[in-house]
Amino acid sequence: MSPVPPTAFPEAALLLAALRLQCDWGADEALAELPLDRLAAPPPQAAPEPPPEPPSDPRPAPARRAPSAPAASPAPPSLLPMAPPVLGATALAAAADTLEALREAIRRIDTPLRDTATNLVFADGNPASGLMLIGEAPGAEEDRLGRPFVGQSGQLLDRMLASIGLDRQAEAPERSFYITNILPWRPPGNRTPTDAEIALFLPVVLRHIALVRPRRVVMLGGTAAKALLRAREGITRLRGRWRDLPPEAGGVPALPSLHPAYLLRNPAAKREAWADLLMLRRALDGAGPLADGVAEPGITE
Repeated sequence: MSPVPPTAFPEAALLLAALRLQCDWGADEALAELPLDRLAAPPPQAAPEPPPEPPSDPRPAPARRAPSAPAASPAPPSLLPMAPPVLGATALAAAADTLEALREAIRRIDTPLRDTATNLVFADGNPASGLMLIGEAPGAEEDRLGRPFVGQSGQLLDRMLASIGLDRQAEAPERSFYITNILPWRPPGNRTPTDAEIALFLPVVLRHIALVRPRRVVMLGGTAAKALLRAREGITRLRGRWRDLPPEAGGVPALPSLHPAYLLRNPAAKREAWADLLMLRRALDGAGPLADGVAEPGITE
């Protein structure tokens, strides 16, 4: 019987050719019992069984907190825009044309200090004296009475100024002075004012100086001196010589000096404070000698 030619069954010829190719590649052994149809859809997979539940715990599960985003590094101060509260305080201060209007403008400045303080501490003394003293912030006694420098440090300051012939209650302008603070509200716990709080009220202080128009300014402590002079040095480096305030404050000659609260903690520094008082007295006298009756032993408690 003659073999059937491959051309009679083309599909069989193709299968034989594919089988011969597999044998030439070395695939001469079947590994599965049934042929694998690679064109068929894969069978559906069964859902995985849930893990066993942990034993019950009577304690409530702690709340899960979302991971916090990494804090962005702050921009340099020179690149930071003026904050909206500072813009508002600047506008309110600029619109005040009298001291009473400035006092009311301060009440309208939005700040948490206003909510924690008892009284607004604006100023004390005679604004026509020509001498303006600027401190840091009110303390507990100042907050209670609504007047600056009436506590223990204020009483020391009154004695210091009395030693060179000045009295805040004097009727004569040449013997009186006018006193205020950088902050008009007491910081909680008498803490040091923050940079943001100083920046918020600095336009108010500059406007305060412009309205009073003093001939001399004394800055009591590092907070007032650094804020008004825009300086980085501490008060021990700044004190001891007259400096000029910025143009928006009228360019008034200003003397940095030690805060009386610092003198209460460091009595040895009263020697430097007394030297500053002598400089102030001579400036008020036109660089002349000390006034009659002014003693030179120094500051006493």
